Amino acid sequence: MARAFLYVLDSFGIGGAPDARAYGDLGADTLGHIAEFCAAGLGDREGLRSGPLKLPNLSALGLLEAAKLATRHYPAGMEGADRLFGRYGAASEVSRGKDTPSGHWEIAATPVMFDWGYFPDQQDCFPADLLEAIYREADIPGSLGNCHASGTEIIKRFGQEHVWTRRPIFYASADSVFQIAAHEYHFGLDRLMKLCAVVRELTYDLNIGRVIARPFIGETAETFKRTGNRRDFSIAPPEETLLDRVTAAGGTVLAVGKISDIFAGKGVSRVFKADGNDALVDASLEAMDAAGEGDLMFTNLVDFDMVYGHRRDVPGYAAALEAFDARVGDIAERMKPGDIAVLTADHGCDPTWRGSDHTRERVPVLVFGPGLQPGSLGVRETYADIGESIARHLGLAPGKHGASFL
Repeated sequence: MARAFLYVLDSFGIGGAPDARAYGDLGADTLGHIAEFCAAGLGDREGLRSGPLKLPNLSALGLLEAAKLATRHYPAGMEGADRLFGRYGAASEVSRGKDTPSGHWEIAATPVMFDWGYFPDQQDCFPADLLEAIYREADIPGSLGNCHASGTEIIKRFGQEHVWTRRPIFYASADSVFQIAAHEYHFGLDRLMKLCAVVRELTYDLNIGRVIARPFIGETAETFKRTGNRRDFSIAPPEETLLDRVTAAGGTVLAVGKISDIFAGKGVSRVFKADGNDALVDASLEAMDAAGEGDLMFTNLVDFDMVYGHRRDVPGYAAALEAFDARVGDIAERMKPGDIAVLTADHGCDPTWRGSDHTRERVPVLVFGPGLQPGSLGVRETYADIGESIARHLGLAPGKHGASFL
């Protein structure tokens, strides 16, 4: 049986990107700096975790060897495993930008070779004519925010005024995004989704990658909390991806988490939703059980990025990595002869780095499955090699980008 299971640990970079300087990220290393902080006791949090970073299962799959390929040294306080059970490598990104769609599309063998549109990091970051068109088309009296901000900070600043006025909160970041926060009850979840659909139509010409619905609940700044009903309204990939190729060959693509949103639904057969990394792993195991011959399961584990990376939370990120490491055995148990699983990432989000944005880094490529012999994949020149390798495993013809390592 040939099945493929692709897990993206959102933002789990391992440093060493050859073009990091061009992005202001020279020296960024998500895994390396988390390990360094933990080794120095700066990753401790009472009741959560303490001590050096402990990732025995990922290490046995070659994570630390991949990190050494990327940066020429092991992460601080960590040593390579005595025995390896998977193939390991590091991959560089060739897509322009360090956005979520760029990384995921390149993993699916479709690099982004065009420039995204961005909103400037300044007050009143959205063009006045765009805002006027949104107010008119969506029939709303105005908006709040209109600036770059983190999602938790913006609802703390404007959430109470939003509840009083029912004006949605508009904000952006260093990514190619237009984000809209609104209260699930006082504004309405359906109304938020309809507003995002309007904004999506009005931002295509600006080449904005995603319009993101950010619903929240609570009644005060201290109790406001984002919910799991987030939705990304994305631009469709510019050409066919691995997902399209799998479905065209008669296979099923089982998308877990926000994968379907990232690909604008293209090539997706079934969607599995869940809130939080642990629940997303549970949903992935369900999808693995449902997968048949020639099928692809594609999962995004968003908490690494959204909850810990952007919030620069080193102990939280470390604890999340250790929690996922404990689930690797659950993934392996679901696999049958002929299956492969790939663990990788779409970019970095170094929680020790300045600012709160993604960081340009290489990512790990960890491949394992029954009967797959361990060994090095080296440093891959593009994430697209991941998609081409899965395509070859599933018996698909080679695509235009990347080369298989299988």
